[in-house]
Amino acid sequence: MISQNYSTNISKKKIFLLSVPIFFANLAIPFTGIIDTGLMGNLGETKFLAATSIATSVMTMIIWSFGFLRMGTVGIVAQLFGKSDYREISKTLLRNFIIAVAIGVIIILFKPIIVNFIRYFFSLSNDTQELINTYISIRVLSVPAELIIYILVGFYLGIQKTNLSSLLVITMSILNIVLSSFFVLSLNLNVFGVALGTLISSYITVVIFSLFTYNFIIKKFQITPTFQKLIVPSKLMKLFMINFDIFIRTLLLTFSFLWITYMGSKLGEDYLAINTILMQFIILAAFFLDAYAFSTEGIIGFAIGKRNKKFFLMSVNNSIQLSFFTALIISLFYLIFFKGIINIITDVEILRFLSYKHAIWIIIIPPIASFCYQLDGIFIGASQTQNMRNGMMISVASFIILSIYTTKYFGNHGLWFSLTLFIALRSITLRYFFKNILKKF
Repeated sequence: MISQNYSTNISKKKIFLLSVPIFFANLAIPFTGIIDTGLMGNLGETKFLAATSIATSVMTMIIWSFGFLRMGTVGIVAQLFGKSDYREISKTLLRNFIIAVAIGVIIILFKPIIVNFIRYFFSLSNDTQELINTYISIRVLSVPAELIIYILVGFYLGIQKTNLSSLLVITMSILNIVLSSFFVLSLNLNVFGVALGTLISSYITVVIFSLFTYNFIIKKFQITPTFQKLIVPSKLMKLFMINFDIFIRTLLLTFSFLWITYMGSKLGEDYLAINTILMQFIILAAFFLDAYAFSTEGIIGFAIGKRNKKFFLMSVNNSIQLSFFTALIISLFYLIFFKGIINIITDVEILRFLSYKHAIWIIIIPPIASFCYQLDGIFIGASQTQNMRNGMMISVASFIILSIYTTKYFGNHGLWFSLTLFIALRSITLRYFFKNILKKF
């Protein structure tokens, strides 16, 4: 087995350089959605846009719920990388591939249930429902490939090759844009074309990068991936527990954002609308700050694999400081340009007025959120997923209870106050559990 030497001097500059490719990859994802929306929004009938919007939202929520395949892969691969156990890295990839395909097949079989779920919860015309059925029927076939992409991204983050993980995401996004545009604009396939573009781009990306990864492992690690000794109950159980903890944590996080929509709707359509607008600012900030968390996942796992406490603490301190400093820049940007951006997004005066009144929350949340985003990356790299799950359970339960009372007495400002405390509580609970990571050294 070949042992490779990697620097244990992790500066803020190195973390930043590792994060830069992820910035661009993160921006490619919403850009693809914008293109799909534009394609459907210019077909002359609302039903095409409505069908695509609902169908993609549902499929994205389903696929995103299995994001544990990326996060679980990062922590295990990074720690094995630190130990120079390359053969086990390849077996971890193959085991997760099997899990991804199994989950994908189950979701494909559940396609009728997904369609009926949409039909039950949304009041739609028959034409729109038929278009949704068409989209889901094609898009659901891409799930196995999209889940494998999560694993491949996790692998490259785990070995600190963020340029390759980003290249993978960007490749899929570009293929998706090109193919969807061709199918819609040239072949007039409307919703079917958008779904087909995603399906084909997913499998092309998987084939290209699976072959590349196979050769990468042979060349860099000097081993040949095999299926021998792949089914080991103890290792499969470890994978299952790590993935299950992250799955629960992700569901709780998703529910908390749905709760914001629900509470906003109780205040009226105007507040529901501005909360939707304001959340885009929070999501945009997260795209930037998550890049640091993603790059740190591999670094933290590597430090634990090496059992180098000094390197670990240096990584933690530098990444948190860098994330916080970037969040301050984002807040300053929002402070200066918030009104101008709102005026571009909406021309409805009441929505503009209410948005201005809530600007303070958009400005103060990014620095507060930078800590929980970065701690998430640290805990994922350390495979300390049970603590992440427990911290999220405490935070979400507190948020729901608090939001009911603050919204009742302080309206929408009370909702945003409770959201800010929820974000802070995520950081506090993870900081409390941080001592458990130190026990690994």
